Amino acid sequence: MPRPPHLCNCGRTVAHGTRCACQIASTRARNARFDAKRPTARQRGYSRKWEQARLEWLFHHSWCVMCGKAATVVDHIKPHGGDQSLFWDFRNWQSLCQRCHNSDKQRQERRA
Repeated sequence: MPRPPHLCNCGRTVAHGTRCACQIASTRARNARFDAKRPTARQRGYSRKWEQARLEWLFHHSWCVMCGKAATVVDHIKPHGGDQSLFWDFRNWQSLCQRCHNSDKQRQERRA
């Protein structure tokens, strides 16, 4: 049996399981404000040296540690937060596929 629609805070009726246009716009605006304050990837340490180390790591560790698919991302197990010694500590690296990195790993970090 389908679930009934609900009322958004703006007053619109929205089907169950969907988001109102005002909620989508609000999320995009919040993300844009966050991104405007965030340093660039280069400023966070992801330089040419990192790209080379990443490719070498993925050559030797080609499979996602979570699901076993082909890995495309080298993830820091413990977020480095700008700490260069933790950033370059290969014991803090793991290979992940993009799906596991962008969903499962992010969910784990939000819980912690």
